[in-house]
Amino acid sequence: MNAAARLAARWESVPVWAMPLLIAGAVVFFLGLILLAIPLWGSIEKTKDERAALLSIRTIRLAELTYESIYPANGFACTLAALGGDPRVGAASQVAAQLIPVDLASGTKSGYAFSVNCTDSVIKNGIYRYNKFAVTAVPADVGKTGTRGFCGDQFGNIQYDPLGGNNCTQPIE
Repeated sequence: MNAAARLAARWESVPVWAMPLLIAGAVVFFLGLILLAIPLWGSIEKTKDERAALLSIRTIRLAELTYESIYPANGFACTLAALGGDPRVGAASQVAAQLIPVDLASGTKSGYAFSVNCTDSVIKNGIYRYNKFAVTAVPADVGKTGTRGFCGDQFGNIQYDPLGGNNCTQPIE
């Protein structure tokens, strides 16, 4: 007796009602796995968005330091638009330095809203020179795109707000 004949003989000995139970059990098993994975997927996405927000804050800080070295009379840029700019539109300038990606310069990326503010300035020869900046990143939808808000400065200090706002008091470790 060959293998195919033995397999056919074995299936003939299985009761008729066992096959639907076997299929139903497999379906229930896979549905259970899917239901367990759904909550985990949401937390994975939030973690991914939070990591992207931290990376974007570091990118903005590096762009600010570069901007200050290119345009020393101005100091730091006070808007994301000044750090951004599209190279297809024209050459880099102090109002569009092309130092960060266009999507980040728009103020939203990876489920977070970003902003830059200058926090200290001096007037020299009639021009404001901005000596400090603060960057913030808050979740666009707290609890879904992230649970924490982040804040950074020119020194590389990054803190977070556990409530998702911009009242950052907890250091990132």
